[in-house]
This record gives sequence, C-alpha cells and structure tokens, in this order.
Amino acid sequence: MKKPLLQFTEKGIYCSAAKVYLDPWKPVDKAIITHGHADHSRYGHKSYITHHRNVPIICHRLGEINVTGIEWGKTFTINNVKFSLHPAGHIIGSSQIRVEHKGDVWVFTGDYKTENDGISTPYEVVQCDTFITECTFGLPAFKWTPQHEVMESINNWWLENKAEGKTSILFGYSLGKAQRLLKCLNPEIGKIYTHGAIENMTKVLRPLVDFPETTLITKETKKQDLLGNMVLAPPSAHGSTWIKKMVPYVTGSASGWMTFRGARRRRAIDKGFVLSDHCDWTGLLESIKATGAEKVICTHGYSDIFSRYLREQGYDARTEETQYGEEETTEIEEKIIT
Repeated sequence: MKKPLLQFTEKGIYCSAAKVYLDPWKPVDKAIITHGHADHSRYGHKSYITHHRNVPIICHRLGEINVTGIEWGKTFTINNVKFSLHPAGHIIGSSQIRVEHKGDVWVFTGDYKTENDGISTPYEVVQCDTFITECTFGLPAFKWTPQHEVMESINNWWLENKAEGKTSILFGYSLGKAQRLLKCLNPEIGKIYTHGAIENMTKVLRPLVDFPETTLITKETKKQDLLGNMVLAPPSAHGSTWIKKMVPYVTGSASGWMTFRGARRRRAIDKGFVLSDHCDWTGLLESIKATGAEKVICTHGYSDIFSRYLREQGYDARTEETQYGEEETTEIEEKIIT
C-alpha cells in the first residue's frame, strides 16, 4: 500500500518524503508552522518555517529561535517535495500548508475561518486531493452572525455600561481575538485599557495593523480611571485578584462557545458575544467543497460527528488524533497575572 504523503505520528503531522513536520507538538529538527497560537507553535524545534507575518509573533512567544519567513504562495522545495503557504484567515499571519509530491496534493489548514475580520489576510481556497480540517465548531448549532453586527452589539453594551458608571471588561485571547476586538471597538465611547498579555502582543502587531490607542493597566492605575471605559483581558484573568480591584464592573466574553448559554453560566460571564476565529458549520462544509478534495481528515473539535456527516455526503472522511485545541490560557498570561 502506498504510504500517505502526510502521516499522524506521536510527534505531529509528518512528511517522511521531506523529513519535515507540520505544527509538531514534540521537539523535531524541522517544523513548518501554521500560526502563532501555543498549541500549534511550540518551543524546542531546531528550525521553524512560517509566514513572515507570523515570525515576530512566534519570536515574541518562544524567544530566540531559528526561523525562516515565507511569503504567501511562494513554493519552496524540501527533498523534492513542494510546499507553499496560503492564507487561513484565522489570525494575523495564519497559514494553510500545501504539500505536493508526485502529483499528490494535500492541504493542512491548521485553524481557519472564512469570514474576513479586517486584520488577518482573508482565507484562500486551495485545490487539493486530501484536506486536513479542524472541527472546533463542527456542529449544525454553530452559525455565526456577521462580525459587524456582533461588534455593534459590543459597542452598544459598552455605552450602556458607561451610562451606569461601570467598567466594561471584555475577555478575548491575547493573540487574535483581542486584536480583532480592538480594531472594531469605538474609541469615541471612551478609553481602551489592556491587560499586560494583550498589550504586549498588540505592540508586536502594531507595525502590521492600524489599531486604536490603548492604555496598559499598571499598579498605578486607579479604579476611578476605569469607570465607563473598556478593559480588554484574556480569559485567564477572570476571577483573579487583578480583576477584583475593578469593581464595579460588567464582564463580557467574545467566543464561539457563547452560542451555548450554559457556557456563559459556567464561566460566570455577564454577557456573551458569539464571535469566533474558527469556521462555523456552514463555513467548514463550504470550504471542503470548494477544495475539490475527495479525502478529508478531521482533527480537533467535533471530529467524530463531523466526519460521519461527511461520509454520508459521499466523502472519504476519517478522524485523526492531535494535540491541538482552543487554548484557554498561555504561559505569557500566567506570568503576567498578579
């Protein structure tokens, strides 16, 4: 039997013909990285290849590493295997990895979304024979409202909280979600304050995107300074001593998981806004169809349910285990929270 071009191993997704791994979760010699989230770009590899916009992100998170930046669509060859990076639309600098060898074409998406968020390079359809897709929100219940409508709701919520003399605290991951929120917040309502993890990451990304002005919260920041204004914080700050000093405040969370009311209750969030950096059910199906792929490999998320549905639609679909998943916190956030 012909060996598949990409194999799922204990270290990660491996291309044996090129002796290179894609988003490996254990240390390897050569790694091609889709994006900067901690579950996909890990420390310890001898060399990294990624999109050039992702280079400052992973250097900020991982420190001094041997990394090469590549432009969208530029083909680079390793041991006669052709690779290229294509926009995934997930966060700034996020890529899909196209792999071609002896006429066989695979695409590994990493994480992706099809809605243009205004700060990430929009998702690009890449034709292939085999498509490796995440299934984070692979249930029909997940259907996203357009971003501009969600952000209008967030800005109106901020206005209401300001009228009541309360601080608005909005939770979003320090890399990706926080910058997407920041870009769409209305600075005419008030000042935008940030948690250290978000401020530091946004500083790295400011050369790439024109963001509104932010003010870092420090020990010198007074509770009165925050009243009526907006605070952007990572989810891991919720319930910490850092946030308890901000009373009176109202909390909100921007996440695809806010689709379910139970998720909001479990996280003790006052207001949930459904805003995801991943595809919804329709986005996943439309993306797969557009690639022309006959074989689909489903990874993290609702992979069993989603792959079963794909098989019912005539696809050769199966699941594979990985160590990817939506990160709840990062090593950076844990160090900064006090």
